[in-house]
Amino acid sequence: MKRLLFIALIALPLPLAAQEAADSAQLLRSQIRQRWTAHVRSTLGLDDDQTARLQTTEQNFEGQRQPIRVRQREISRALSSELASGTPNQDRVKQLINERQENQLKLQQLNRDEDREMQAYLTPVQHARYQEERRRFQERVAEVVRQRREQRRQMPGPHGGAGKRPPH
Repeated sequence: MKRLLFIALIALPLPLAAQEAADSAQLLRSQIRQRWTAHVRSTLGLDDDQTARLQTTEQNFEGQRQPIRVRQREISRALSSELASGTPNQDRVKQLINERQENQLKLQQLNRDEDREMQAYLTPVQHARYQEERRRFQERVAEVVRQRREQRRQMPGPHGGAGKRPPH
């Protein structure tokens, strides 16, 4: 009985820590969204109605993009794994490349649909400025992601790169 209680006490913090990390990430996303909305509202000179419509459009389309991006990462990992194998399966590589291209087309179509929806309530100047601000934001996010990956590679331990052996 004591052993079972001991195991439960050790295992209990793991889900709690994972939940706290998820909550923290969700809070951070929410704060970023709020700051982004305030920035775009100010930069584009949006009124309350435009701001609300823009937020709705962004949320709807981001909800559609998210599973496609997840699948894109899965495809990339599978393709990398297949190519790293001693003898990659030609048919599997072809299938994965086709899936990746189909996903890219889906993302492009979603972007076009989102732009078309925004054109209904943003002026052409606001729309052009919005696209530019979003491009800059995406570049900044990509840079932060690159920096964090680099930091992880330099860290010793199971998640860092210092203790890993180079691939053959």
